[in-house]
Amino acid sequence: QVQVVESGGGLVQPGGSARLSCVASGSISSILTWGWYRRLTGTARELVGTMSTSGRTNVSDAVKGRFTISRDSTKNTVDLQMNNLKPGATGVYYCSTITISEGYWGPGTQVTVSS
Repeated sequence: QVQVVESGGGLVQPGGSARLSCVASGSISSILTWGWYRRLTGTARELVGTMSTSGRTNVSDAVKGRFTISRDSTKNTVDLQMNNLKPGATGVYYCSTITISEGYWGPGTQVTVSS
């Protein structure tokens, strides 16, 4: 099993930046893919981006050019750097890890973009 916890959410001004971290513990070696998702206010959960164990990353068109995903393998963390945040980005951001058998989710972290 894998345990996943997100951190780094909070209040951010429009146009500002925030960095979210996802820490995994447990069967780290079984992780195939890391993912960041979000549930914006009043919408369904959507994919923000993914990172494979090889380091390949993909982000959605909605955040491309503003959000990046990176990994610190020494700390078993995957970060989501979010720049030029817009008020519409307010919501709960989730980290997930996918193994060969199942996926694991963190509890989420709230990001509020407001002045």
